[in-house]
Amino acid sequence: MTAGRRKVALVVCDSLGVGALPDAGLYGDEGSDTLGHVAEAVGGLHVPNLQRWGLGAVAALRGVPQAREPEAWYGRMAEMSPGKDTTTGHWEMMGLILDRPFPVYPDGFPAEVVDAFERAIGREVIGNRTASGTEIIEELGEEHVRSGRPILYASADSVFQLAAHVEVVALGELYRWCEIARGILQGANRVSRVIARPFSGMAGAFRRTGDRRDFSIAPVGATDLDRLAEADVPVVAVGKVGDIFAYRGIHRTLHTQDNSSGVAAICETLSGDDPVFCFANLGDFDSLYGHRNDPAGYAAAVEDLDGRLPDIEEALSPGDVLILTGDHGCDPTTASTDHSREYVPVLAKEGSTGGLGGSLGSRSTFADVGATVCELFGVGRSAPGTSFASCLRA
Repeated sequence: MTAGRRKVALVVCDSLGVGALPDAGLYGDEGSDTLGHVAEAVGGLHVPNLQRWGLGAVAALRGVPQAREPEAWYGRMAEMSPGKDTTTGHWEMMGLILDRPFPVYPDGFPAEVVDAFERAIGREVIGNRTASGTEIIEELGEEHVRSGRPILYASADSVFQLAAHVEVVALGELYRWCEIARGILQGANRVSRVIARPFSGMAGAFRRTGDRRDFSIAPVGATDLDRLAEADVPVVAVGKVGDIFAYRGIHRTLHTQDNSSGVAAICETLSGDDPVFCFANLGDFDSLYGHRNDPAGYAAAVEDLDGRLPDIEEALSPGDVLILTGDHGCDPTTASTDHSREYVPVLAKEGSTGGLGGSLGSRSTFADVGATVCELFGVGRSAPGTSFASCLRA
């Protein structure tokens, strides 16, 4: 298959971890196992499509036995970069490995950051502490509605999150404030993402809307998206992928509201005949269930994705490739509501009927994915990562 006739989809299931990395103790994540613990919590997962792909051989999962003849190539990947946040994981997949983690603010943001931000927007903030997004909105939402002061909060991840009610602060204004924050958060305070968190509803029933937007720093080095763009390979970003890469190396972005609309966007992107690299993030696992310690909801989301996999497969032509993976863990069965330092699964399937997969083993870096994508498109690279494209039938 020549480089000019291929479609490749990379689907990142946000927070789909499959067991603690050897250095998890450095992050307080000993024993974390997002998917394994979710399966145990619900008495077993029902994922027949992922099972036939070979997921049961990646990790011990209740209800998911090993397939006798797996249809996909399967394995797991370790993160080489320090940290456990979304930006770090996605950048590493595209060949950019960091040597130091982004800053985090367990005690809230320092005065020099908050003071500069308040002066710039002409309002004081409330909150400024580490918190669950849904909990702090319930706690401070009424005060915000009454005062107009935005809710600022941090987490164990490198994020500056700003929440505001859509009837108090217009969506465009909230985005503008986040752009201001992005400009302030530089140097030692260069967080990976500033996140707009709009919400709606009444006191006691506030809910976050689907208009979240991430304002990420631009990648600090070349990525495989840059290399693909230079080779004129069209790159379509689905979900928050465009935000994560500051839209660099991306031809088109499809913003989505949830996993379901994300899958629909993937299928739409793959439905044409032209070559394309579809890079998608499905975020419900993380934002709706992992961070909210909801293993039942997490399991339902995994099973729902499993039911949609045939739709994605049907959009693939012979020679096209679908790769499914995660970017970190977020074990909903632990006391923590934060990400966890875990291995992630990698499942790769060529878009044709028949043919069997096999083991990809335990990979030492997420960058193996980017190396594979580039080789599939015939794009040269000298970045970290070892391609497994030869395993996929050309």
